[in-house]
Amino acid sequence: MRKENQSSALEFILLGFSSQKKEDFFFILFLFIYPITLSGNLLIILAIRSDNRLHNPMYFFLANLSFVDIVFSSVTIPKMLTSHLLGSKVISFGGCLTQMYFMIAMANTDSYILAVMAYDRAVAISHPLHYMMIMSLRSCVLLVGGSWVVGHANSLLHTLLTASLSFCGNKEVANFYCDITSLLKLSCSDIHFNVKMMYLGVAVFSVPLLCIIISYIHVFSTVFRVPSTKGVLKAFSTCGSHLTVVLLYYGTVMGMYFRPLTSYSLKDAVITVMYMAVTPMLNPFIYSLRNRDMKAALHKLFSKRISSQPM
Repeated sequence: MRKENQSSALEFILLGFSSQKKEDFFFILFLFIYPITLSGNLLIILAIRSDNRLHNPMYFFLANLSFVDIVFSSVTIPKMLTSHLLGSKVISFGGCLTQMYFMIAMANTDSYILAVMAYDRAVAISHPLHYMMIMSLRSCVLLVGGSWVVGHANSLLHTLLTASLSFCGNKEVANFYCDITSLLKLSCSDIHFNVKMMYLGVAVFSVPLLCIIISYIHVFSTVFRVPSTKGVLKAFSTCGSHLTVVLLYYGTVMGMYFRPLTSYSLKDAVITVMYMAVTPMLNPFIYSLRNRDMKAALHKLFSKRISSQPM
């Protein structure tokens, strides 16, 4: 049988979590998290779109981040919920690759948009008089477009390399979604090149973190030169939400992927819940609760909805 025929007939089993009790717990947890993630991020997008005061670079990037988070969580959670309800953990080879592709693409795009947001804050604080000139509409579109292009290009490379592998033994994926590290461990092909490319992908993923660190070095160096305590507090208030999201996101991702391939096990599925489900859910709350303009926009949005309803 030809390799392409084997691939089309190939199926994997998503093991999920280690016991039925944990399966039930995470099913209820995801059933709670997913609607909150969708509604929270959608409200952020609608609020930014409907309020003219939020039509500026910072909120343009935030709206894109919310959209990425919606797609990011939608790649895996609905499949997990459906599989639990139907009692089937089987996923086709094509479905597995599609899931892996969008997971990598959204994770990379997410990280680059976070870097763009850090750069935006650095420009706003370090060069306030030239802010609108530097962060023009064209610059903002190019920065966001570049984030999407890099994310999808990196993902396409890994997906094509994984699609070229042979799987002739164990088909049990030690996770609740098709993770590249789990698939590499199942392959009976020579994966040395794939592993090298995966670490290159980790390097690509790390570039935004370096950009974020450099941006905040500029921010803090500017802030601490300001004699006004009010100016310092305002700067930290502006950057606080973004820093919280960055620490939460990169902390969980580094705990999962910045390790040798051989050290992965089934319990790592629990760690992925943090960056794949919990972080996208928390982002809207972090940005809205600490931001006066966002709270005002959300209040205005809700007021419009209520007033437009028939009595």
